[in-house]
Amino acid sequence: MADSMSEYLKRDMECEGLLECIHGLKDLDREVFRILVESGESLTVDEVAERVGRERSTAYRAIQRLLQAGFVQKDQVNYEQGGYYHVYRPTDPDAIADDMQRMLNDWYAKMGQLIGEFRRKYDDAAASPPIEQ
Repeated sequence: MADSMSEYLKRDMECEGLLECIHGLKDLDREVFRILVESGESLTVDEVAERVGRERSTAYRAIQRLLQAGFVQKDQVNYEQGGYYHVYRPTDPDAIADDMQRMLNDWYAKMGQLIGEFRRKYDDAAASPPIEQ
């Protein structure tokens, strides 16, 4: 991950890089998301774990991060004889993109405020005569 905004701007990024940049998701999270998108059907944690070649608990943590970020939806499937299990599917890409756009707009507004505060603080300090000792 880049340390500064200027480093991010210099990097060659692909659209999947937004998952890391905006949501802090890991490579495994992006791989799990890609698998869910490409599968065309909802998958269980066990199916995801098998496809990424990881332990169930590792796949589960990746899915939980994707759920928390809003990239994945969880559905409950009920057995006829009782009990249930969960399957996971990707969230609509338009909804994800709209959410990222909102986050970017909020970030841009916040950075604008901070830049204004910086300007006022240091313009005032530069305009004040030095304190004599």
